[in-house]
Amino acid sequence: MAQVTNEDARQALVRTLLDKVQDDPYPSTTMLDMLEELLTPNEIPAYVVLLQDRLREDRFPSIPMLKRLRALV
Repeated sequence: MAQVTNEDARQALVRTLLDKVQDDPYPSTTMLDMLEELLTPNEIPAYVVLLQDRLREDRFPSIPMLKRLRALV
């Protein structure tokens, strides 16, 4: 069996959580918080774009989501 590094495991978890956030119309705050704790500075811009895309699709975006995005940029 191939050796899995901590970084490999982190990247796999980030990808899984990003997929969940993208697919779930209302991702949980816990999931978003966990994902943000795992992101590296290089991964944050792609995450911001994902959230912005969701925001554009929502006629009445939530205030917590707007505040979350503001804190990331």
